[in-house]
Amino acid sequence: MNNANKRKLFDSIVWSASLLFAFGLLISEASAESTGFSATNKTWSTECGSCHLAYPPDMLPAPAWRRMLSGLDQHFGTDASVDARAAAEIGAFLERNAGQGRKRGSDSGTLRITETRWFVRKHDEVPTTAWKNPRVKTPANCGACHSAAERGDFDEDAVRIPR
Repeated sequence: MNNANKRKLFDSIVWSASLLFAFGLLISEASAESTGFSATNKTWSTECGSCHLAYPPDMLPAPAWRRMLSGLDQHFGTDASVDARAAAEIGAFLERNAGQGRKRGSDSGTLRITETRWFVRKHDEVPTTAWKNPRVKTPANCGACHSAAERGDFDEDAVRIPR
């Protein structure tokens, strides 16, 4: 085998390995999106879930959760205060499971999940009319389109936008 053929073979191997690696990353990212959130805490699910979906902690980074808990007396226009023991337990749970890295971990300063870059990117194809649907009402109503939202499963394949 001459040098030109060896070089072509080498380039083909490198190209194939690169494609396999990229494909593996895509599969990993896709499965991370669809597997849902598995950690749970009874106090978090009871207290937060009594008024709205107990949003999975990985939807915001730890600094945002800390700011949220420090202002529960004015939680989006409502007094959502909890006792000190519950606040400490929920805070520790949110910290341990907060979003990290590229996906959801950057702290943009917002406390609204619907204003995070991740949320906006994932919902950029949702028509404006969908948010105005009386069965949806607001982008924060995850369960309107994501039937498994309460389990932290936001798999795109299971989305059903109400008509």
